[in-house]
Amino acid sequence: MAGVRYEFEAELFRWEARRDLWVFARLPDDVSEEIRLQPHPPAGFGSVKVMMTLGGSRWSTSIFPESAEGAYIVSIKGSVRRAEGVGLGDRVRLGVETLL
Repeated sequence: MAGVRYEFEAELFRWEARRDLWVFARLPDDVSEEIRLQPHPPAGFGSVKVMMTLGGSRWSTSIFPESAEGAYIVSIKGSVRRAEGVGLGDRVRLGVETLL
């Protein structure tokens, strides 16, 4: 079941804590705060299940808070980056829809 949908631009960045290439985008602070205030089913590490959209690609995943009060971040899979022709440092338009 769908919740609320948001659209925003974000820069793709490398998750430095990993040796292999993990690419993430950071949700804006205001969007993160709105999502944090919504009721969600319990999930590990404060994650929230979402549907993501980047260009013509759409996939189910989870967003995770960077810290207790920080913005949410989302991993952008390699298959999506290749399909959409985007990479590290690119600014992309994302859609995120919370799932209830």
